[in-house]
Amino acid sequence: MNRSLTAVFSALEALLVVGIGIGIPLVPLSLMWGFHYELQVDWAVFWRASVDIWMLGHGTSVSVAPDAALGAAMGIAQAIEPFALSLAPLGFALLTVLLGHRAGRRIAETPHSLLGLGVAAGTFALLALVAALTAVTDAVRPSVVQGTLLPTLVFVAGLVAGAGITRYRLQSRPRDVFDRAWVRLTDWPASARMIVGGALIGGSAAVAVIVAVASIVLAVLIAVNYAGVIALYEGAHAGVLGGVALTVAQLAFVPNFVVWAASWLVGPGFAIGAGSSVSPLATALGPVPGVPVLAALPTGEFAWGFLGMLVPVIAGFFVGALMRWRVPQAGRSSLWVTIASGASVGVVAGIILGLLSWWSGGSGGPGRLSVIGPDPLWVALCVALEVGVACTLGLAAASRGSAEAVLPATSSPDETPTGPILVVGDRE
Repeated sequence: MNRSLTAVFSALEALLVVGIGIGIPLVPLSLMWGFHYELQVDWAVFWRASVDIWMLGHGTSVSVAPDAALGAAMGIAQAIEPFALSLAPLGFALLTVLLGHRAGRRIAETPHSLLGLGVAAGTFALLALVAALTAVTDAVRPSVVQGTLLPTLVFVAGLVAGAGITRYRLQSRPRDVFDRAWVRLTDWPASARMIVGGALIGGSAAVAVIVAVASIVLAVLIAVNYAGVIALYEGAHAGVLGGVALTVAQLAFVPNFVVWAASWLVGPGFAIGAGSSVSPLATALGPVPGVPVLAALPTGEFAWGFLGMLVPVIAGFFVGALMRWRVPQAGRSSLWVTIASGASVGVVAGIILGLLSWWSGGSGGPGRLSVIGPDPLWVALCVALEVGVACTLGLAAASRGSAEAVLPATSSPDETPTGPILVVGDRE
């Protein structure tokens, strides 16, 4: 594949990612335009709505300024005043990352991978800019700058991850500038590499465990409250097409719900409107939107709700126990290295889940709906404390067990131990 074909192939990959992302909301909205509205409404309205939803799913802020007639028709007095939408349906961002990862893998296998990656990123940015410009109206005005940059950054993140993994697996490729840059970036002392690498791996693993348990909790809550979910579907009177559109919208928010469930397990919980709180200790809700999945929200006080807070503690402890091979087992500084390693794992886990909490929340409408989601600062602090302390204890316990296993049961000064030797870095 020559340079021209690589560029065309990469541009088509970017076009496919943008087309799939905008097409997911556009298909059900177009069906509603044809069957429900009988082609009486300008189709451009549904195109702009699809672009707004796609950009909102990547974190773009959208300013809404409905007129008085629309506010009266909706029965919401606050809707007459302009408000901002920033609650991102993260399903679109997740889809962009996964498709970008796939595109990065495919482009990295071509002879001119650097050219292809640049063309893919540039094409995606250009398409995002054009889509953002077509969606701007007096009533709904997305940020053109955010609508161009944020989706592109999400796509580039997946693109780089996919290309990086493929480059690592291609052993026969020649070394280039990226290999030399990676060597310079990782040219640290062995102890620093050990702590930083362990923190990144351990913190990510702890967050993965918390998110996995949160996904299970969310599925159980929906299954237990299935009757309430169906009742809200029936009460919406949306019809078949409206039900499909409502289901697609809820599926786009599944990553948000998982992050909210994780914040519930951590302790701070989340809010559905200003003044509300959903936490392991109690739930205080005011009026909430009639979204069917919200019927799965736990209500009242929980006598055993604090058990959910054991999840980050257990995750941190086991991560620390599995990380024992990264911590020296002997020497005067072993205690401080253990404490530093456990604390750094907690900090990384707190940063990751705090950023996810910040991205999963925002303003979902006027009035009290301007506050939805978890408090990212409290989530980050609680995760850092719970995971950090537990990981330190796990490291200490595993290190002590490993040290006892290394020493022989009986020995004399003249005997050479024949037990296993613990290898740390380049030392024995």
